[in-house]
Amino acid sequence: MPQEPDTETPLDAYSRIVTAVAGDLTPHVAALQVTGPGGRGGAGSAVVFTGDGLLLTNAHVVAQARSGVAVFSDGTESAVDVVGADPLSDLAVVRARTATPEPAVLGDATTLRVGQLVVAVGNPLGLAGSVTAGVVSGLGRSLPTRDGRTARVVEDVIQTDAALNPGNSGGALADSSSRVVGINTAVAGWGLGLAVPINDTSRRIIGSLVADGRVRRAYLGLVSTPAPLPAPLAERTGRRRGLRIVDVVPGAPADRSGLKAGDLVLEAGRRPVADAQSLQRLLFAEAIGRPLPLTVHRRGAMVDVIAVPTELTGG
Repeated sequence: MPQEPDTETPLDAYSRIVTAVAGDLTPHVAALQVTGPGGRGGAGSAVVFTGDGLLLTNAHVVAQARSGVAVFSDGTESAVDVVGADPLSDLAVVRARTATPEPAVLGDATTLRVGQLVVAVGNPLGLAGSVTAGVVSGLGRSLPTRDGRTARVVEDVIQTDAALNPGNSGGALADSSSRVVGINTAVAGWGLGLAVPINDTSRRIIGSLVADGRVRRAYLGLVSTPAPLPAPLAERTGRRRGLRIVDVVPGAPADRSGLKAGDLVLEAGRRPVADAQSLQRLLFAEAIGRPLPLTVHRRGAMVDVIAVPTELTGG
């Protein structure tokens, strides 16, 4: 009589991983409700990331709010105060006034690869443990957004096919080891699974929010995506990738410098640019108002431009 093979099918393995990640992370993800000026409220999710009650969420979730309430999957809740928000990265930090669950483990999004399994865990509207799974479908993307009349570009986002709804904004995007590699951002009108990566740049942003309540950021106004260099250019420069400009925010410093959609950025500040993070890490307080040389490849020619980043404001 033939024996049943004692092996785990790929679908079984997939289910086991997603179930394990959901079980690990759900206790660390809160439903967040905030109240802003004039009594206007906002809602999303937030992730505990320190043992002393700090939670990560999205800047667009907290908006102009100063306080709110976090409700955890076990039914416990805590009043929270907004520590600070950074609209360019779409990250915000809030602090719980009372005890929270243990922190989630933060990972490193630079280890992600396209096609890798990721799990999105949120707590929308108090529906504890909202879980979706998918794969990484793009890395290093830029996301143009608009807040009233002010155009913004959220840099260096992770794109996944894990479905998100607005209540998942601020929740965790995790790898198969339950490490948080991104903070989900469900931006209205896009219908995409997007997340702000946890990497050296975002850790610096989070540190500034905790220490100072804000991040002084230099702003160019580019929408970009990583792109391979044409073979002759790669051979000539010894580099494989650059940053393709998809769009330029009208009137922004990049627009005033003469940068155009279709340009392939090779250098910024005389340093190689291979992804959004390599440009983003140059755009902190010290870059505001200072000339930033950029070298781009445009229609077969190398073009040098000088952009003068402005300070990103919350307006």
